[in-house]
Amino acid sequence: MHNKSVAELSRDLESGKISSVELTREFLDRVKAEDQQYNSFITVTEDQAMADAKAADEQRAAGNATAWTGVPFAHKDLFCTKGVATTAGSKMLADFVPPYDATVTANFRDAGAVSLGKTNMDEFAMGSSNETSFFGAVTNPWGLSSGDKRVPGGSSGGSAAAIAARLVPAATATDTGGSIRLPAAFCGITGLKPTYGRVSRYGIIAFASSLDQGGTMARTAEDNALMLNVMAGFDPKDSTSVDRAVPDYTATLNEPLKGLRVGLPKEYFSDQLSPAMEQQVRNAVKEYEKLGATVKEVSLPHAKLAIAAYYVIAPAEASANLSRFDGVRYGYRCENPQDLHDLYTRTRGEGFGDEVKRRILVGTYALSAGYFDAYYLKAQKVRRLIQQDFINAFKEVDVLMSPVSPSPAFVQGANTSDPVTMYLEDIFTIAVNLAGVPAMSVPAGFVDGLPVGLQIIGNYFDEARLLNAAHQFQQVTDWHQKLPQ
Repeated sequence: MHNKSVAELSRDLESGKISSVELTREFLDRVKAEDQQYNSFITVTEDQAMADAKAADEQRAAGNATAWTGVPFAHKDLFCTKGVATTAGSKMLADFVPPYDATVTANFRDAGAVSLGKTNMDEFAMGSSNETSFFGAVTNPWGLSSGDKRVPGGSSGGSAAAIAARLVPAATATDTGGSIRLPAAFCGITGLKPTYGRVSRYGIIAFASSLDQGGTMARTAEDNALMLNVMAGFDPKDSTSVDRAVPDYTATLNEPLKGLRVGLPKEYFSDQLSPAMEQQVRNAVKEYEKLGATVKEVSLPHAKLAIAAYYVIAPAEASANLSRFDGVRYGYRCENPQDLHDLYTRTRGEGFGDEVKRRILVGTYALSAGYFDAYYLKAQKVRRLIQQDFINAFKEVDVLMSPVSPSPAFVQGANTSDPVTMYLEDIFTIAVNLAGVPAMSVPAGFVDGLPVGLQIIGNYFDEARLLNAAHQFQQVTDWHQKLPQ
């Protein structure tokens, strides 16, 4: 059963072919037996999962089920879960147990889904490789047979690795600068970052509030659509949530793509992209042409400024958001502080990892007197230009297609001593977050035996079109069905 999609498992539960108790037990046994080599989970909630599975079976027997009733999945450890540790991958919150659920958490619980636990991640979602977690690095299931341990991408690497290893059929994730799309690409699965405001951020531990967005990870586009049906919607508890009707994202999956206008941003097919990666992406675009799409080159002229703008804005917001972790109210607290200054400095010095400290320092500097106008304000002006680029492009085309990353998953430790090189892994993903548009990663081939992701970018609130485009591609290719080697 562990090789089946969410949609297939839902149908099997509905037909009575298997019970949720049996299904949940199978996945829990796989986590117990296999996850030592991946480290994809921080917390496994075995007892709660089995109790929820039993309740789900009773709900189905009473004829009161949804598509998700009894289906196992996992949460990225950034979503607050009442009564279950929520760590954000940090020593600072290693013992934090929230007294409430995130809206997304509550939505899945109400739908009857069975959470197996919380997946590993870069600390406070800051990272592109899932090597900054206080609970240890996550290993990509792909490439292990060669003897190399490769990164799964970050920051949602635990969710991506668990799905690729068939430890769960689906998992929640978040994306601030590529944290869904990069791990999805590196691990050969399908991931969607929705439009900013489409999914409630209430109960998601904040990194950069104007960029963070909860999203979906699974093997197929259809499963991502099933997840978004649960996650999307207006939430009065989130001031950035958009009050807009939510369609059934599965309803349009099978619509033909004839006439779809595809744009290829010329800035994303540059010398920063390896020739082998480019070839795989262009091969995928040819499949879309066979499906009836038309393709043209477009321009995002300010794309080259995205990384610079992002690494001013995101650290600035992180500096403000993470100021609450001071050892006073909750989270880690240093031992025997001498005074208030000692409490603050030692708590934060001991509780945060190096990458988080680096970004707090950068952000605090950018917000400081004398530098706010020169850095933060200018970065926000650049952000507006980047947003306008997307608005202009979508006047000409329906979707944009590009690579997700400049190269496949790299070996663990390869970039840890060079933060700039690590930041450049997000060169094709960051502009999407600055603009707030939706985008997804779809498996599109292999380079050196490692998965390649095709990025599909859409206009605001056009997730249904993205999912339709991805689903139709997956009907004529089998990249998403490949098992790690």
